[in-house]
Amino acid sequence: MQHLTVVNHPLVQHKLTLMREQDTSTAVFRQLLREISQFLAYEVTRELPMTTKKINTPLQEMDAPVLAGRKLALISILRAGNGLLDGMLELIPSARVGFVGLYRDEETLKPVQYYFKVPDELGERMVIAVDPMLATGNSSVAAIDLLKQAGATNIRFLCLLAAPEGVARMQEAHPDVPIVTAALDSHLNEKGYIVPGLGDAGDRMFGTK
Repeated sequence: MQHLTVVNHPLVQHKLTLMREQDTSTAVFRQLLREISQFLAYEVTRELPMTTKKINTPLQEMDAPVLAGRKLALISILRAGNGLLDGMLELIPSARVGFVGLYRDEETLKPVQYYFKVPDELGERMVIAVDPMLATGNSSVAAIDLLKQAGATNIRFLCLLAAPEGVARMQEAHPDVPIVTAALDSHLNEKGYIVPGLGDAGDRMFGTK
């Protein structure tokens, strides 16, 4: 699928298998998600702009590569997005952080907004929206809509699992937003859950299942 990157690194796939298992504890699930998020962060930040600055090594002066421009913005789609956010912040501690509060109406499967707080000057930053599951795509599309309304123009979407239906919905609504994920699963069931999936990521992360 266009604009979709599946990170097939062996460690990512191994850890994802452990997360899928229904007997994996909340603590282990949370730790695995934090670890996988760092692998995914490497991929989604591959195109960060670079410049150079003069430094002195123990041997000589050199022009060394450093990140350019404003610090990127990580946007967590609450509540499950926080699991990916925590790991990414360990890798990119200087990133600015925002939150989009959406929940899915279980009958209509439509997103309902309850919170929105993001960094300023989004138009000058790479913006990475994070949510473990790209299922129907409705919440993800709504979150990207809000980010664009707030001025974001350079947006990436990072998730742990994606369904073909969600990818298609995102690409229809936001073809300019690349998607990075650890796996593209088979389909959605009648309740809008990813199959084979791993259940509700938020419930498994916070022990509310």
